Amino acid sequence: MASQPNRYRITVTPIDTGGLPSPGRCSLEFEQPAGGRDDWLRMVEGTQRLPGLAGDERATLVIGARLLDALARHRPGLPDDPLQELRAPLARLVERLERTAQEG
Repeated sequence: MASQPNRYRITVTPIDTGGLPSPGRCSLEFEQPAGGRDDWLRMVEGTQRLPGLAGDERATLVIGARLLDALARHRPGLPDDPLQELRAPLARLVERLERTAQEG
């Protein structure tokens, strides 16, 4: 039986300075399929030695790049494509993150 592509549920919750959810504010939640069989969490773990970034920053970079990459691959060539200028640099960034994760 072939394995299904990974899907992720992303939740964005506004928090107060103390780290608790902000009262009276709701969270945003959405799902995103990963490109192919990518394991985003394993990639975050594998990039722990990425220089210049703390843990939350590294996770933000990896997950943010993967979200943009999945969106760019899902909708190529749209008229007035807002990701057109990002495609080449984004592909290089994702490739670098993948190499770093494999070395980690």
